[in-house]
Amino acid sequence: MKHIIITFIFTGILISCNSSDKTKNTIEKSQATETVSDSTSNDIKKQLIAIDTDEALIATALMAAPKENRAECKVIGYNMAGDFVTLKEGDNEFIVLADDPNKPGFSAACYHKDLEPFMARGRELKAEGKTAGEIFDIREEEVKSGKLDMGKQGSTLHIYFGDDELYDPETSKVAGAHYRYVVYLPFATAESTGLPEKPIGSNHPWIMNPGTHRAHIMISPLSEDKK
Repeated sequence: MKHIIITFIFTGILISCNSSDKTKNTIEKSQATETVSDSTSNDIKKQLIAIDTDEALIATALMAAPKENRAECKVIGYNMAGDFVTLKEGDNEFIVLADDPNKPGFSAACYHKDLEPFMARGRELKAEGKTAGEIFDIREEEVKSGKLDMGKQGSTLHIYFGDDELYDPETSKVAGAHYRYVVYLPFATAESTGLPEKPIGSNHPWIMNPGTHRAHIMISPLSEDKK
């Protein structure tokens, strides 16, 4: 009987030791995981810096253009001094509009050069103090009369935008930014395209401003973290 009792005592001690070791190992592994996670998060944060130079404006703006075309794109927009200038010369079919450093968030756009008269007219009217509604009406009339050219049907605008104002200088990616595409089809309608006037889903194409000079297909791909 005494031997049986001693055996039970030793067994209990062994189980207790094993349980203690497992708990200790679990805690240590958890702490190690947290340390690695914190370290990775800090490394990512260290890589992100402010878009506060003309070079940074150019680099981040080019992210709006198709990757294979970025080197030859022309980049225009406000520089850090607040002047609207050509930030980078280019000779392909794309013009890139850089983020305005004086506005919150980030927004860069790339569009086919055939859309430049339309885009430039909008900037001109805005500089004159016209409201969004007035700009719409003026360009509507001018496009209908043939005074203002919007290029060929299907000319596309690529938009790269987000709420953050930091970027990774190694990749030029802006934190949290994502893409949207606008395909211009002046005066197209839901009937002429077969597209709905409201999106069926967050990443489904639809037609906006149907029947007007600004009629366009809206395409908003899912962001990388939602795929």
